[in-house]
Amino acid sequence: MNLEELLAFAGRHQMLSLALVGLTLALIATEIARLFRGFKGLRPAELTSLVNRDNALVVDLRPMADFEKGHIPGSKNVQMSQFDPESKQLNAAKALPVVLVCKTGQTASGAASRLKKAGFEHVYVLDGGIAGWQQADLPLSKGRGR
Repeated sequence: MNLEELLAFAGRHQMLSLALVGLTLALIATEIARLFRGFKGLRPAELTSLVNRDNALVVDLRPMADFEKGHIPGSKNVQMSQFDPESKQLNAAKALPVVLVCKTGQTASGAASRLKKAGFEHVYVLDGGIAGWQQADLPLSKGRGR
């Protein structure tokens, strides 16, 4: 396929061509935003390694009822409505890696941005949230935790 054929196709199928350009630009913008967001995503296996190697603090942002039904062993529950990067519990962990967990990984991104603005250096979000953890067949603890 040469450039003339490509331009002829684009001329004949303008809507498809515009859709392709729009999707490509959206994908590029999303990836650039991900690179500059200031925190990293972790897969479940990477979270396990980070906790074992660097004593990472795992903060579960789900409601207490969901947390009690099943949470990552050793995680602490902090309600999103009460999430404060300046709290004593979190402020004491500024030097540690902090991993934020929510149901699917969406809510934790906003909290991670707040931690980065508050000066936390090593901030992570569990990709896929607790659902991703369960999909990887990793264990959950029940009850209030520690």
